[in-house]
Amino acid sequence: MKYRVLHLTTYHYREPISLCQNEIHLAPRNYTQQTCHYSHLQILPVPSVMTERRDFFGNTAAYFAIQERHQKLAIAAESKVAVLPSNTPAASLTPPWEDVREMLIGKDAPRHLEATQFLHDSSYIKFGEEFAAFARESFTRARPILEAALELTHRIHTGFIYDTKATTMTTSITQVLQMRRGVCQDFAHLQIACLRSLGLAARYVSGYLLTAPAPGKEKLVGSDASHAWISLYCPGFGWIDLDPTNDMVPSDKHVLVAWGRDYADVCPIKGVILGGRNHTISVSVDVAPIA
Repeated sequence: MKYRVLHLTTYHYREPISLCQNEIHLAPRNYTQQTCHYSHLQILPVPSVMTERRDFFGNTAAYFAIQERHQKLAIAAESKVAVLPSNTPAASLTPPWEDVREMLIGKDAPRHLEATQFLHDSSYIKFGEEFAAFARESFTRARPILEAALELTHRIHTGFIYDTKATTMTTSITQVLQMRRGVCQDFAHLQIACLRSLGLAARYVSGYLLTAPAPGKEKLVGSDASHAWISLYCPGFGWIDLDPTNDMVPSDKHVLVAWGRDYADVCPIKGVILGGRNHTISVSVDVAPIA
């Protein structure tokens, strides 16, 4: 599948801004399942400073600074990307999850260094016995790791309510577990916490999901949204994506932008401003198939 992705973000400030500095992750990354053919940013006011780099995880990160007074900031990111269907192994053929844990912390750990960095606490995700206990209902003795992870994905999907008003950026995953409510970011953080609390490696993935219109309705331009899911490390098979919000294995309808330890590593737009007081933000995302 080939897609054109248009991500528009607009900030309106109550009072003028004299300076803003921002880092953004909006360019889809290249990896075995995906190729980004084109990515372009348009920012108004035009930045006085703009640079691009690869971050620690290999994602494309752009930095820009605006050093003139403004009350509106508009960021448009346009990309064209080709995505291949996933090649997910049969769950029963994956190794027992205890064996994977031992590979990551035992004498073979040096062979899996790229994965071991995703075993530890991070800004939004902390170990907890409550997460391990929740996961153990699926991760029974000697069960194949992907089989158990798929069940955990299903349990989060069926046992939690998608509610955009239930959580904020300050809501902890402990609260999410208690409330059984949240959004895709919360569900991804929760599943990663469950896996890491068992000694398994999991990373946070940000991107986009092609959505389907309601039956009999046309798809509205800008009705898509940023999305989040996870990747689980399975020796012999590599990283396997799982989407707890939709209870599925991501394939060619998911466009991957960046991965990291949690949301803090791959936030689409973050920065600091001088002035402005209160502000409003509007976001529009459109993922459209192209020939």
